[in-house]
Amino acid sequence: MQNLGRRYKRLRIEKNLTQAELAEIVGGTHSTVAKWEAGVNLPRAKELRILARLFEVSSYYLIGLTDDRTPYYLKKKAMS
Repeated sequence: MQNLGRRYKRLRIEKNLTQAELAEIVGGTHSTVAKWEAGVNLPRAKELRILARLFEVSSYYLIGLTDDRTPYYLKKKAMS
């Protein structure tokens, strides 16, 4: 889970957000985001949906099933 923690931190920094700002967006606490980034916990489904939209990445990317950041809706559009 450490790799996922680094992934969340990198995405947050790319959006120029603090842990507190991200926590406010997802409806959590600073501690919640810190635990994600430390690899202690993972976001819940509702938080994953918010994060995927905010960071414009796929939920599969957020949970470590792929290294492809492209959201499904953009892949579908490119295939058309």
